[in-house]
Amino acid sequence: MKIGFVYDLRDDYRQLGWSEEATAEFDSPKTIDAIYTTLQSLGYEVEKVGNFLQLNKALLAGKRWDLVFNIAEGCYGQAREAQVPALLDAYQIPYTFSGPTILGLTLNKALTKRIVRDAGIPTAPFDVIHTLDDIDEIIDLPWPRFLKPNAEGTGKGVSARSRVTNSAEFKKSAANLLERFQQAVLVETYLPGREFTVGLLDSGKNTQVIGVLEVILNDSAEPWCHSYNNKMMCETQVNYKLLSDGPDKQEIARIAKKAWQVLECLDGGRIDLRMDENGTPCFMEVNPLAGLTPDYSDLCILANQAGMKYAELIKAIVDAATSRICNTPACHPRLYKSLET
Repeated sequence: MKIGFVYDLRDDYRQLGWSEEATAEFDSPKTIDAIYTTLQSLGYEVEKVGNFLQLNKALLAGKRWDLVFNIAEGCYGQAREAQVPALLDAYQIPYTFSGPTILGLTLNKALTKRIVRDAGIPTAPFDVIHTLDDIDEIIDLPWPRFLKPNAEGTGKGVSARSRVTNSAEFKKSAANLLERFQQAVLVETYLPGREFTVGLLDSGKNTQVIGVLEVILNDSAEPWCHSYNNKMMCETQVNYKLLSDGPDKQEIARIAKKAWQVLECLDGGRIDLRMDENGTPCFMEVNPLAGLTPDYSDLCILANQAGMKYAELIKAIVDAATSRICNTPACHPRLYKSLET
């Protein structure tokens, strides 16, 4: 089977003058090489394609693949993660991970939380600030509150200052985020309990929970949350502990699995949860396009602690995609033929 590998290389954007924070979601050569060599070791013929623009050029030049392994985050707009799968759909080329509808939705944290809440899944009370005028309209949420950009990943815009305890702090933080990120701000009731991330594979009735990882901040870490700085320095600031079997693990896994299925996410990813003051695990956000850097990305750390090797994780993602595609009426003939042979 011939696989096209699509990604955003961080160095490409640094050379264009992008900042460290602006490129935080993009991948290093280490990650690209790890995925590329792993796919090759699994017996696939792999071609490095690159980002959206490079993919577009390749398609216009007549390039085709049986499957695309897509980890491209995109650059512009709140549907940026959906751009590669939308382009591939237009060319009827199958790919790993969720499609444009889901990736366009889940980058919008507030819309995602509305769907999850309507499905009966616990999540912190929240509201959305679109303009400075909206700040004074947020009057019902109790203190403390927690603020973050509504459509960012990798903890961008999240710091100890995200937790606010009074109106003055709230207005200052909200105004700063509106100006800095030029997008809506999600404001939630702060969840004071333990934090977890759950790794999932496949989709629908076939969804599997790899494990539940507790995110424990070290004494030297930035307080209150798994912030951008803590994520960038996770080797020294964060301790990751795989939960053993018990009531907490079962309930967290149940909620995460239900959210994954409700949101119709595909192939693999993570769901983050945090406990409220009563110890109830609450949905925070979903990452259907999770990082895959060995020994660094949360999903890889989780899989490793659960006894799943990196190659097994990558294989499980590809297997989930190919099985999903070839068990639907809209099966792609090219992929189906390659799998038969």
